[in-house]
Amino acid sequence: MNDAASNASHEQRGIGALLRRCRHAVTRRKLAMASAVFGAFGLCATAAIVFTVSRMPPPDLAAAEKLSTVVLDRNGQLLRAFTTSDGRWRLPVEVADVDQRYLAMLMAFEDKRFYSHGGVDVRSVARASWQLITHGRIVSGASTLTMQVVRLLEGRYERSGNAKLRQVVGALRLEHKLTKTEVLALYLRLAPFGGNIEGVRAASLAYFGKEPQRLSIGQAALLVALPQSPEWRRPDRNPKAARIARNRVLQRAVEEGVINQAEADRAILEPVPTHRRAFPQLAPHIAESEVRADPIAAEHRLTIDRNIQRALETLAREQTALLGQKLSAAILAIDHTSGEIVAHVGSAGYLDGTRAGAIDMVSAVRSPGSTLKPFIYGLAFEAGLAHPETLIEDRPVRFGSYAPKNFDEDFHGTVTIRHALSQSLNIPAVKVLAAVGPGKLAGRFRKVGAETVFPDATQPTLAMALGGVGLTLRDVATLYTGLARGGDVIQLTHRRADAEAAAKALLHGKQRKHETLLSPVATWYVSDILKDAPPPLNARAGRFAYKTGTSYGYRDAWAVGYDGKYTIAVWVGRPDAASTPGLTGRLAAAPILFDAFARIGEKRVPLAGAPAGALRVSGSDLPPPLKRFREGGAETVQGPFLEPRVVISYPPDRSEVETESEDALLLKASGGVLPLTWLVNGAPIESDPRTREVIWQPDGDGFVRLSVVDAKGRVDRVTVRLKSPEMAAVFLPDHGE
Repeated sequence: MNDAASNASHEQRGIGALLRRCRHAVTRRKLAMASAVFGAFGLCATAAIVFTVSRMPPPDLAAAEKLSTVVLDRNGQLLRAFTTSDGRWRLPVEVADVDQRYLAMLMAFEDKRFYSHGGVDVRSVARASWQLITHGRIVSGASTLTMQVVRLLEGRYERSGNAKLRQVVGALRLEHKLTKTEVLALYLRLAPFGGNIEGVRAASLAYFGKEPQRLSIGQAALLVALPQSPEWRRPDRNPKAARIARNRVLQRAVEEGVINQAEADRAILEPVPTHRRAFPQLAPHIAESEVRADPIAAEHRLTIDRNIQRALETLAREQTALLGQKLSAAILAIDHTSGEIVAHVGSAGYLDGTRAGAIDMVSAVRSPGSTLKPFIYGLAFEAGLAHPETLIEDRPVRFGSYAPKNFDEDFHGTVTIRHALSQSLNIPAVKVLAAVGPGKLAGRFRKVGAETVFPDATQPTLAMALGGVGLTLRDVATLYTGLARGGDVIQLTHRRADAEAAAKALLHGKQRKHETLLSPVATWYVSDILKDAPPPLNARAGRFAYKTGTSYGYRDAWAVGYDGKYTIAVWVGRPDAASTPGLTGRLAAAPILFDAFARIGEKRVPLAGAPAGALRVSGSDLPPPLKRFREGGAETVQGPFLEPRVVISYPPDRSEVETESEDALLLKASGGVLPLTWLVNGAPIESDPRTREVIWQPDGDGFVRLSVVDAKGRVDRVTVRLKSPEMAAVFLPDHGE
């Protein structure tokens, strides 16, 4: 019985095993069939998607190409930006222009597998789908950065299934066409940051006032957070929401190992900006001029140096605020070795309506005052009519009906041309211009590109010596680059492309065309005088050559200077040409000029040395024709109403006098009101108050300073060098540098 039961049991087990094997076989066949069906379906679906994607055009990139027009400095830094045609701030930016920590946080928070997926992250899609099924709501998204770029390119913000499908297909097509870097650059350019701010560069400038190359951790996290809800999280409107979103990004960055907890804790303490900053508006006048000249170009590169431009704009604004209301200032700084304009300050404040700041005074035609005197004397030096040590009379004179007067309405008697130019005396300048001819001066200006404007279209007159002609600040600066360059005027440029083309041509041996303003010797004579011009109060002398000017009626104040590298021109006045009593070049423009040179750089490049042929001698050693200026066409004016100022007529200023040890020296004065008081090195000496002569006994060789004071307190001074005959060899004129 037991055997029979056992056999039956074994038989049943065998039958069961057989049935199970049959069922497994059937199941495997069904699974295989199902797999085959699903596989075929998947293949068909994939093929359909691939076919559909391949037939669909890639997303239109036109939106990404509608960028703000930008004006850049010589190093590619932003000077000025303009909104797009639809009023958006959308600045050009590349991946290399952005802080790497920002990019790492962006990937950690938005798309961890950006560099590994093909536009759609399948794992994120599966996770988001499962969370939707299990929670009954959307827990997390599956949108990649590429899909977001597609949505931004479309400009539609639907959340429908059709919209998501378009983004999926568009992302696949976009990544088929572009590299990952190019896709990421599109996101950096188009991502919304609230209001009319688009792109990470515009956002960084608007909220932090800085380019996105170097962001703090907190700043980077805020820029990652804003595009998810740009209007709700705008820090200038809802700083609390912005802070919460930023901190969430920081925590995710810690979880993903982008930063550590200590860095996150410090970043959480960073303040959130509560207002938008103004976009850079440096060199606004020349920037707007460039955009008007070529409105199609998206980028304009200038030779302007942003740091110098900012420093000189600040200088103009600060100094005019001290000078008075309605006054403006303009500054033009030039690297005269290349002709490149490194700073163009058109006014004291572009947005300052009280000073008419929108008017570019660099290009305004104004009277240049005495700034043209160096060129008058330069022509006389070039023509062999004079030398810096030539004597000339500063006395009342009339040319027909024209009777020029000095600025101080005084007369200085016999002076050297060096003294006349350094002290900006008017009468000697007019006399010299009469000799060289105002037409020749105007012609020389036109030759080098400085367009002169005369009142009522008249011809050049002697009034040119005192500013009776119209020139722009750029014209005046151009003329002074000729002095700085030894007589050759180089064409100025503010476009980087022109400067690069000139440099490339020079590299290939093609010299730029230069126009000659003055001869090298004449130019050096002028520079040698101007470098010793008296500086403004509390300024250091002798660091560069400069000249001031004041136009008739105190309307324009000028100061122009140059060293071995830079030429800087300054104008101060009212844009409406109204008079400002007391406004002079020395008091208003010269301090700005000296400060401008200091802000460009403390170290000065020295001026060039004396060229071959320069005559470096004292007045007594000059050839006879050059010892005294020969005047012509001038009528000396006499009359008690023009009482001559007291002057030392002998010895002449800067002369050398040979004396024996026992010889006395006769000092002579002319003009002035008796009695006269004589001083040697500041100490009074005995003299007869009834005469204009005194006999003085020197006590040795060397330099002495002689002074004379008349009864009205008017003073004249000269410096002379005394030498004994045996010392003559020691004091031979130096013909070298």
